[in-house]
Amino acid sequence: MNEEKKEGFEYGYSAPTAGERREIEGIRSKYMPADERQQKLERLKALDRKVKRPAVLLAAVLGVCGVLLFGLGMCMVLEWALYLWGSLVALAGIALAAPAAPLYRLVYGRRKKKYAEEILRLSAELLNE
Repeated sequence: MNEEKKEGFEYGYSAPTAGERREIEGIRSKYMPADERQQKLERLKALDRKVKRPAVLLAAVLGVCGVLLFGLGMCMVLEWALYLWGSLVALAGIALAAPAAPLYRLVYGRRKKKYAEEILRLSAELLNE
């Protein structure tokens, strides 16, 4: 049994690459508790969505339904030769789609007034004003 005794030590080190580091930090940040600033930022984004989303959805639904109804009326006139009924259906489609933009502005304006104070307060806190 001839054992040799080595003098010194061996050290091995491997560091993650820049891409691996970003991926690791991204995963890690999901599991870390959110700080107060991050919570305020998320609340600000949620309030902004609360202001915009109902107005956009209402206008989009009215506009799309109105245009589809208008298209049906035009189809009735051009393809099926139902001039009176096709014209009435097309007019109903126009009547449904026409108020989409003014209704968007109305709903957006009201919701903007409702949430403006809290949005301005949160944004001022985040900007340290």
